[in-house]
Amino acid sequence: MYNYHFAIASQSFFLDQEPMEEILRERTNYYQSSNKEIDFWFILNPYFYHNINKSSNDNSINKSLAAIISLDKEFIQWLKLRVAFVHTGSFQSNSVFLPEKS
Repeated sequence: MYNYHFAIASQSFFLDQEPMEEILRERTNYYQSSNKEIDFWFILNPYFYHNINKSSNDNSINKSLAAIISLDKEFIQWLKLRVAFVHTGSFQSNSVFLPEKS
């Protein structure tokens, strides 16, 4: 069982208001220099969120969201402190996360 952690916010927030490209590029460079395998993904329209957020029956809300998903809980906690206006959570899956809905 894989434990995934996520930070989720509006696409506008991640793409226009915060330097997410720079943050993720720096994280990728750090992983490469440390010979670590990438364990995070940036996705638009996260379909998983509807499944874990049962209070939201409006699937159109998911289309305006973006998420960073990671196996590293501490990275997501750091990200929440860094960008502040995100919702965080976690979910479990029997398989490795695939960013596209199959």
